[in-house]
Amino acid sequence: MSMPAPAHGAAVAHAPESFWSRYVFSTDHKVIGLQYMFTGMAMALIGGFMAYVFRMQLAFPGQSVPLYGLVTAREYNALITNHGSIMIFWVSMPVLIAGLGNFLIPLMIGCDDMVFPRLNRLSYQIFFVSVVIILISLVVPGGGFGGAWTAYPPLSASAHYNHTPWGAPLWLLAVALEFVAFLLGGINFTVTVMNARAPGMTAMRIPIVVWMIVIASLVFMGSVGPLIAGAVMLFLDQTVGTQFFDPKAGGDPLLWQHLFWFFGHPEVYVVLLPATGVVAEVLTVFARKKLFAYKTILGTAIATGIISFFVWAHHQFVAGIDPRMAHLFTITTLLISIPVAEMLFAFIATLYGGSIEFATPMLWALAFIAEFLIGGVTGIFLGANATDIYLHDTYFVVAHFHYTFFPIAIIGTFAAITYWFPKMFGRRMSETLGKIHFWGTVIPFNLIFIPLFLTGVAGQHRRIYSYENFPQLSTPWLNHLAVIATVALIVMLAFQVVFLVNFFWSMRHGEEVGANPWNANTLEWAAPSPPPHGNFVTMPAVYRGPYEYGVPDRDLDYWPQHVPNQEELPRA
Repeated sequence: MSMPAPAHGAAVAHAPESFWSRYVFSTDHKVIGLQYMFTGMAMALIGGFMAYVFRMQLAFPGQSVPLYGLVTAREYNALITNHGSIMIFWVSMPVLIAGLGNFLIPLMIGCDDMVFPRLNRLSYQIFFVSVVIILISLVVPGGGFGGAWTAYPPLSASAHYNHTPWGAPLWLLAVALEFVAFLLGGINFTVTVMNARAPGMTAMRIPIVVWMIVIASLVFMGSVGPLIAGAVMLFLDQTVGTQFFDPKAGGDPLLWQHLFWFFGHPEVYVVLLPATGVVAEVLTVFARKKLFAYKTILGTAIATGIISFFVWAHHQFVAGIDPRMAHLFTITTLLISIPVAEMLFAFIATLYGGSIEFATPMLWALAFIAEFLIGGVTGIFLGANATDIYLHDTYFVVAHFHYTFFPIAIIGTFAAITYWFPKMFGRRMSETLGKIHFWGTVIPFNLIFIPLFLTGVAGQHRRIYSYENFPQLSTPWLNHLAVIATVALIVMLAFQVVFLVNFFWSMRHGEEVGANPWNANTLEWAAPSPPPHGNFVTMPAVYRGPYEYGVPDRDLDYWPQHVPNQEELPRA
């Protein structure tokens, strides 16, 4: 017996809620997802301002910086450290994994909420506490922690070196709490996808972005344990005087590098995989094509997650490790590029022969492919121990890192927000402002980091407050490149105002849309926009794959999945 299709726009009755219970202490996965997203956006503004300040210092050393004032060397170190920490741990992860995962997973697999809604609530509360602590660490006596986001001992292990008796322990505590929050979230995501799927939602019918979030969660849970153990030891070194990482007392600072990078490099793929999932969803909708090689992409994602556990020591080629081990990690680094490249080629194949529409989300998805390819190719140089010895800790590394992480954390996020904004708020963002923001972000981004490849090859090392004491690294042409990069950063940051105006204006005044404004086929578009409490008016069942598009003149081409009536089934 067939069931009626969902009656889009109908409301689901539930008990009245106060403002606090609905928006602050809610257990609704959608509200929690938006809380993660808004918190991540706020932290992105803070991290972006830090980048502005230290780029101004590098371009105009010793001069007054507009909107801030003169930056001391200690402040510079704190800004560099916390910019990296915030953008990785408090922007990329909460928006791409926790925010999107919370909002999308129940909708895309056809259930009404997460399996553990109160655990979900607790995960955000712990995350919010970590946000408060990291911000407090910037203003305590002695200033913020300045030992780089990698927190290498001995700089991070003793107040004698880092001059921040409060900042360093608070920074470490904030990171630890953030990890706890994401461990709780990862458990919830995995259990929900394994146990709460709609009838007919087989493993091979799960949208690829859901698979990517689950795989990323498993990689995170598998890699973070050693770092948590190391963080406890480092915290004890900082607070009670233990000497786990002090070579004078028999400790080993190199141990921290192993513990950190065993997590640190898989962390790149923890954020990469959800971003590639977002790109896959956007490409299929705006190319009107079935995702090319779904099973291959899924297999490459699993392979990427597994291999990511065996590449960490390529960050330590200059740390005195055995050269024979360096060759091994060079090989694994080259191997991990194969599944990632295969995934990107599958995305390009999805575009081939498609009816491509260059809507704003599609522009971001295409930019992701182009920019991430640059990051991947330049990573080959750093993965080979011979070239890495020369390029290590130069601005070449900074440029490469941003060509991998900016597409993941920023471009992938903008693709996700512009694509799922109608589902979140029931309104559409302005396409004109969206495209202005796109070009105002992508063009300056390249003008920031292409010059840094050149300064890195020329030998400029990163994390140096001023090059005035290094005349050979402070030639006029290198200084000009620093100014170009800084001006481009200011332009890019200015264009983010366009996004913020578009985002918040569209929340209240954007064009109202129905349940499925993009004519997509995945399950979340069968729910009203925005989804009510409980998500679906009629709980759905799945009867086909998530990307099965037809030609535009077919009646069923744009129907999202639901239990079909007999008259809706295609005729033989």
